[in-house]
Amino acid sequence: MDTSQAAFPNLDELVQLYYDDVSELAQFEAVDGSSMPPVYQKLLDHEHHMTVTVESHHGCPVDVEVLSYKTLGDSYIRKILLRRSTDHAVVQFGIVRLHVNCVSEPVRREIMSREIPLGRVLINRGVMRRVELSQLWRVVPGNELAGLFKLKAPTETYGRTAIIHCDGEPAIELLEIVSPEPTE
Repeated sequence: MDTSQAAFPNLDELVQLYYDDVSELAQFEAVDGSSMPPVYQKLLDHEHHMTVTVESHHGCPVDVEVLSYKTLGDSYIRKILLRRSTDHAVVQFGIVRLHVNCVSEPVRREIMSREIPLGRVLINRGVMRRVELSQLWRVVPGNELAGLFKLKAPTETYGRTAIIHCDGEPAIELLEIVSPEPTE
């Protein structure tokens, strides 16, 4: 599928902040929620923060690991993992682009400290926010993503692109891919 025609935020654009070619990260196919297995629908097909969703699903808090970060113009960009606090297993990979002028200095500083998951910062700071789901994706991880998820072979999973509006402004663009769930 030509991912460049997907809804804002643009998947290709987000992925290419870190990868020359989208396929280096994964193969993506746009899907609707009804075609996803129920566990992935629950994890991704909603307009809530993924931090809260994965914490609820896994029954424990999650910690952020920032793999890489950079600034580009008025954007702060980072590639992250969310890990369960109990056993440090990876539960989510993400690429985040924050338009820094859309949040207050204290919120920006806390996000850029790279110590607390973004969703938790926004919640704790009481930022008026709205999560807008853009597109759901079937994802087949490439080598790096498979390694981050500790997969022996590429295993289909799912993800989403979304935007977080802060105080009415489209402030944060997201690509969020959850770790493959065990099959029953």
